Amino acid sequence: MSELWLGRQVAVPSSYDPGVLTPIARAQTRRDLDPPPFVGFDEWRAYELSWLDGRGKPVVALARFRVPCDSPCLIESKSLKLYLNGLGGTRFSEVDAVAATIRADLSRAAGAAVEVAIAPLSARPQRAPGYPAGDCVDELPVEIETYRYDPALLRIAEATPRMQRLVSHLLKSNCPVTGQPDWGCVVVHALGPVIDPASFLRYVVSFRAQQEFHEQCVERIYRDLWRLGMQELMVLACYTRRGGLDISPVRASRVGLLPETLPEEIRQ
Repeated sequence: MSELWLGRQVAVPSSYDPGVLTPIARAQTRRDLDPPPFVGFDEWRAYELSWLDGRGKPVVALARFRVPCDSPCLIESKSLKLYLNGLGGTRFSEVDAVAATIRADLSRAAGAAVEVAIAPLSARPQRAPGYPAGDCVDELPVEIETYRYDPALLRIAEATPRMQRLVSHLLKSNCPVTGQPDWGCVVVHALGPVIDPASFLRYVVSFRAQQEFHEQCVERIYRDLWRLGMQELMVLACYTRRGGLDISPVRASRVGLLPETLPEEIRQ
């Protein structure tokens, strides 16, 4: 794994520097997962993007980046923040030039084509944070005894296949480098044996001490649920913002299950 910026004190870049982007090989993060085949992407949303226009006047914008899950590498979050900060002192003649630059640099780091969408605040972009659709398990009256990852907590309530959509806002894992907490909401769309909601709640809570990147946690959840005999499956985790960035990895058994637009969880 390349040397990471996470956990290190570094100066904020004052100029454009694509060299700070740090790729992390997905093969390394998947070594102990043995995930089943899936499709999906990691969607980053940036809330602190800025650059200088042709006159040297700052422009501020929101941005969205989609990294395909089959890219050879994911991009370290702190390196992405440092890279975006470096754009703040760089002149661009138009928004399209900013998008093209970011697209080329992120695609090079990830090893695959990354989608980039930028919305300057002058265009008055709108956000609609809310709550993902589904049956929220958080208020079930269950006793919790395990706070360390344990897939054995998952139970099947009924063998007859049925469609389920489960939601929990209680997902919490930890950065494997810094140990800092990552908070999120997990959404599961499943067709197959009926997952016992109480067992799903206990399982989600068991991630509280888990030290993995966001993408790893989603793939781990996907693998554990798939092993229950699912015919179709989609797992989405909407992680809260850190350093002006939030991330929502999504994995699914087929392209048709991938949402075109991801929900903006209320805490993002």
